[in-house]
Amino acid sequence: MEKLRSLGFDPSLFTGVITSGELTHQYLQRRDDAWFASLGRSCIHMTWSDRGAISLKGLGLQVVEADFMLAHGTEALGLSTAATYEKLGGEVKWMGKPYKIIKSAMEMSAVNASDCIAVGDSLHHDIKGANAAEIASAFITGGIQAT
Repeated sequence: MEKLRSLGFDPSLFTGVITSGELTHQYLQRRDDAWFASLGRSCIHMTWSDRGAISLKGLGLQVVEADFMLAHGTEALGLSTAATYEKLGGEVKWMGKPYKIIKSAMEMSAVNASDCIAVGDSLHHDIKGANAAEIASAFITGGIQAT
């Protein structure tokens, strides 16, 4: 909510804000979903900066080093690694947009789709995700699509 305030929005106009990172963190913490409950407690934490880091505090996870990982190009490392893993037959739980997991965020916040709006700067992720979840969207033209 502080981010909204810093952008000039009145936080009292919002019931809540949830990101896919926060949603993932809550699923990892609660483990009340069968898929998350089946996960082990070791992980490889991939990020390219402090800004992109997901907090692992309170999750009881042990971060381990990968034996080998080749990263190149400008694609998001986690996404391309997960997509390759899935193509090789591994099971992946897609948590971000454009996947319908956004409906879990609405349930977690106890709001109806008609009371939600997805705001984002990516047609492929944010707007596509809003369409998949059947909620309204606002496209920010000065973001990632502008580059």
